[in-house]
Amino acid sequence: MKYLNHIVKNINITLLIIPLLFAVISIVMIASSGYRGAFVFTRDVKVQTLAYILGFVAMIIMIVIDYSVFENMDKFLYIFSVGILLMVYIPGLGSTQMGAQSWIKLGPLNFQPSELAKLSFALLFACYIKKNHSELQSFKGFIKAVLYAAPIILLIMKNDLGSSLVLCAMVIIMMWYAGLSGKILAITIAIGAALMPVVYHFLADHQKLRIDAFLNPDDLSIKANWQVFNSKVAIGSGGLKGKGLFHGTQKELDFVPVQKSDFIFSVIAEELGLIGGVVLIVLFAVFLFKIFKMSINAKDLYGSLITMGIFAMFFFQIFENIAMTMGIMPVTGITLPFISYGGSGIMSNMAALGLVLGIGIRSRDRSF
Repeated sequence: MKYLNHIVKNINITLLIIPLLFAVISIVMIASSGYRGAFVFTRDVKVQTLAYILGFVAMIIMIVIDYSVFENMDKFLYIFSVGILLMVYIPGLGSTQMGAQSWIKLGPLNFQPSELAKLSFALLFACYIKKNHSELQSFKGFIKAVLYAAPIILLIMKNDLGSSLVLCAMVIIMMWYAGLSGKILAITIAIGAALMPVVYHFLADHQKLRIDAFLNPDDLSIKANWQVFNSKVAIGSGGLKGKGLFHGTQKELDFVPVQKSDFIFSVIAEELGLIGGVVLIVLFAVFLFKIFKMSINAKDLYGSLITMGIFAMFFFQIFENIAMTMGIMPVTGITLPFISYGGSGIMSNMAALGLVLGIGIRSRDRSF
């Protein structure tokens, strides 16, 4: 009972309430994406509801577990991350969707291992940086850290460019927070920009297509541009107040692509207008600010780095997803955290949130 009282007394209520709002928004908008004149409790709605229920269970489990136990599991977590990413290549188990072999088929359900790998990566890379953060002022120490992260990033990049970019953002922000030299960071960004044509050569065809579309935004013969064009039409047609819940015409006529996952923000903006879109962005901003503040106030460097890694994960995904629906960023297949359809994403995100909340609880009560 005393243990439970510690949790209730020290938990961040805001980071509990906002995900509940996200759950309602997500389920309602996924229902809207399947609405065709009458509300139907579709399979997608059922799966998303179940994912949130299981996600809250995962969140509670991660709150109860003391995050410090993961500090001595970095080798196991590294092997685990590589292992689950390689499982997509096992015949009969790996599954290809939208040109990407990045799924594991589990009976009637599909699981995306890269979602779980993001969380395990935050844990293992935080451990590496804690042990070696004094080396980050040197270029040699920086290269060692990059080489440590590279195998996991490259494994994901082969089939899921979006998730690999999320991990890159986590690496950069976590190392910056731990004291990475600004000069080294600037040189790295310059080198990365110079190497983009080389990286492009090794991308899969569907990944190259998305880059081509972003570099040639007016060429509607490129499928990805046609998707973004319709997304922008939907967002713009929503106006200030929107067309009303369940009444988005661009959505209903299937002009909005992948409307329940990648482009769900377009559906929200069309039906709820600028007001609905801004409200959602404000909720995300408050959510991210609370996580960032929790990282600063963590009781130790390991907890601080984990929280900063999860902050980077959420921040990059939120920014990239909303920006790509407006044509500001290239389409990468990154979904909108907590809102887009996807059981593996919801459960992994809720587990990550539970980890953050657990760190916050133990930071507010040092005796816990």
